[in-house]
Amino acid sequence: MIKAAGVAEVTDADFAAEVIGAELPVLVEFTADWCPPCRQMGPVLTALAAEEGERLKVVQLDVDTNPETTNAYKVLSMPTFMVFRGGEPVKAMVGARPKRRLLEELSDVLSDALPDVLR
Repeated sequence: MIKAAGVAEVTDADFAAEVIGAELPVLVEFTADWCPPCRQMGPVLTALAAEEGERLKVVQLDVDTNPETTNAYKVLSMPTFMVFRGGEPVKAMVGARPKRRLLEELSDVLSDALPDVLR
């Protein structure tokens, strides 16, 4: 898997602890080495994790080595992005996209993750 800097890798074994049990909303990129659009998303995810790390946890899951989670969420295309909040998937997006568009699509998730003082 092409790992994005500053983005944790999750597996079938730790998905429940790292994603389902996370306090923050979690953006999961379902990715694969053989997927060119997935490689394009590396710098985008690195920047997103650096900029939004206090409001959003960003992780990657390699679909080839983690079939249980991939099948459980019926992921068929790469990259697929899923947002989990409170242990449940609340949003899914398929395909590479620029950071600006990804931030727009995540705006509702990120605004909900703001501390009450900032709302």
